[in-house]
Amino acid sequence: MAEEVLPHAAECQVVTQFRADDLKAYAAGLLQAGGYSPDHAKRTSDILVWANARGANSHGVLRIPRYIEMVEQGAIDPVAKPELVTQDGAIAVLEAGRAPGPSAMVTAMDAAIDIADRVNIGWCSARNITHAGAVGYFALRAVERGCIGIVMTASGPLMAYHGAKVSGLSTNPISIAAPSMGRPLLLDMSTSTVALGKIMHAKDAGTAIPSGWAIDAGGAPATDPNKVATLTPLGGPKGSGLSLMIEVLSSVLIANPVIATVLGGGKGAMNGAALAIKVDAFGAPDQFANHIADLGQRLKALPKAPDTDEILLPGERGFRLSEVRMREGIPVADGTLARLASLGERFDVAPPVEIKTDGADS
Repeated sequence: MAEEVLPHAAECQVVTQFRADDLKAYAAGLLQAGGYSPDHAKRTSDILVWANARGANSHGVLRIPRYIEMVEQGAIDPVAKPELVTQDGAIAVLEAGRAPGPSAMVTAMDAAIDIADRVNIGWCSARNITHAGAVGYFALRAVERGCIGIVMTASGPLMAYHGAKVSGLSTNPISIAAPSMGRPLLLDMSTSTVALGKIMHAKDAGTAIPSGWAIDAGGAPATDPNKVATLTPLGGPKGSGLSLMIEVLSSVLIANPVIATVLGGGKGAMNGAALAIKVDAFGAPDQFANHIADLGQRLKALPKAPDTDEILLPGERGFRLSEVRMREGIPVADGTLARLASLGERFDVAPPVEIKTDGADS
């Protein structure tokens, strides 16, 4: 029998859309039925739908079944309350106690901003968090309060170290957000070629993945998401090196190492760090925002490379897409819907009203 050839994402035909508020309510209902406290369920559903709205389906509602599975395995404490355990000058440390990651990292970023309000810069390390979602969400909280925001998280091996054919580092994401006169600049990136969630989304959508995203058990490039053994680092040694340094800053610095522990046969944790830098400590915030806007305009005015319709700034596509989807509806892949519906039947949580349309955005 010939090997099955999976379609690429652009070949998907049916898109099921939901109003953002309805999708948030559904997500929160599933999470709360799965054990999350109401506050944790609301915060987590908010960041998941925020990611879906921006086109980051890999960090959207498809994560819910896995989160509930982690609750049942004891990996997430769905009612834990993150607490600041130390604070000295510009530095604070938060013990999350395996609380849902979105709540832990919101607490960490808010603590960093509060410190920056007093001493112009604040750093809050978050120990023993769980998967936090799209980290740009937290960096933008700093922008809303007049700061540059930097966020990173570190977890166990999910990505090959450059030159190795097995997992040696995590996909450790980093986000940097800066105020501007219009939309903020928002860099939000994984240190792997793509985030693991994109593989999950390809499975749900029944589509192939591009060669170079991941490798199989033998170390060869994988295009079938079901045969992925580990992800590849972004830019080879550059992605590996950046991931390693995020592990140093987020984990080793607070004496809670993850990678060495797991590679040594132990059980790893997950950590994060949030940094807020007060813009007005360096000068007038409006002047800074104008300079950022001017920088962006000059970059966008550069001569375009062949086959480039528009030069985009970090986060620009996501902001635009979110504006459209918040008005017209948020698409969710059929595979994701099926898994959520299965949870809904189990927990007696009714699905939201659907807005069906034909299209390729699944």
